[in-house]
Amino acid sequence: MANWAVALGQWRHQPLCGTSLVSNSKGWRIAADESIIVPDSSKPTMKAIQVKQTGGPEVMELVDLPVPQPKSNEAVVKIEAAGVNFIDVYNREGRYPQTLPFVLGQEAAGVVSAVGSGVREVAIGDRVAYTMALGSYAEYAAVAADRLVKIPAGVGAREAAAAMLQGMTAHYLSHDTYELEKGETALIHAAAGGVGLLLVQMAHNLGARVIATVSTEEKAKLARAAGADEVILYTQTDFEAETKRLTGGKGVDVVYDSVGKTTFEKGLNLLRPRGMMVLYGASSGPVAPIDPLVLTQKGSMFLTRPSLGNYIATAQELQQRAGAVFGMIRDGKLKLRIEHVYPLAEAQQAHRDLEGRKSTGKLLLLPG
Repeated sequence: MANWAVALGQWRHQPLCGTSLVSNSKGWRIAADESIIVPDSSKPTMKAIQVKQTGGPEVMELVDLPVPQPKSNEAVVKIEAAGVNFIDVYNREGRYPQTLPFVLGQEAAGVVSAVGSGVREVAIGDRVAYTMALGSYAEYAAVAADRLVKIPAGVGAREAAAAMLQGMTAHYLSHDTYELEKGETALIHAAAGGVGLLLVQMAHNLGARVIATVSTEEKAKLARAAGADEVILYTQTDFEAETKRLTGGKGVDVVYDSVGKTTFEKGLNLLRPRGMMVLYGASSGPVAPIDPLVLTQKGSMFLTRPSLGNYIATAQELQQRAGAVFGMIRDGKLKLRIEHVYPLAEAQQAHRDLEGRKSTGKLLLLPG
């Protein structure tokens, strides 16, 4: 049988081994015996943000590209909202190299508009979200069907786009990398950022004591509202000295550090013996190489540099983790803060705001 793609749009009769076509309740023409929808030509081009050379925000160009067609086991998603994340900055800068040119972005939510052969996980019209697949700064994206997660009732497209990368990151950090328990103490840097606000909430819900660091009083209020027990304005107070004071010199069980260069060494000084440094970002720059003997000298510390991809490596783990996060949102246990939405054409400004630490929550691009 031909490798038919399934697409939204106007439908025309294309012979399918003599199969007749019928119309379903939505007016789509379906092969009566094979349940294959036969497409007519779809929209030929789309708007997308493409990077042709690495560098600053200025290298992001709004271009016209062909709308992707699904290969076998792929689905095309008409994107309603795309998340803006630091990994996009790292891709743009070349810190995480990609083959040039490429369409930026690794997180989105929308509606399935086409499916390739062999797809069983989703169908046309399904509301879905995804992350860790390049190309979301666009009107359409082709994604492996087994990496798509259906959005449950009670969760909107913008919420889903805001939660996939950052929500699942906060989930694996607090539930797996270091499985927080009631009564333990966590130091969370950048606590008013996209991941930070979600991580504070999850840590609080698990019963941990949360010490948060932020740069402004406005961000301090947000961190407190999310459940932080103590908040340190690192622009006014040395967070190392203050954390030692707050813990009576005992240190914390875990440090969640997305800042990197400017916070890493002090963070190591704040861990209790056999505590864990979870370095999951580098917004201030990469951390210098470290001699493992330092970890011994400071109390047999654990150091990990985790990545979301390793915590959603299988389709089963992806569905379970995303389902847990969406469940928290639906049940009101996880509050999302979508601070600003930008038209796709303003992607450069979105990156400037993210890198300038002007954001307190999630930034989204809207292709439509």
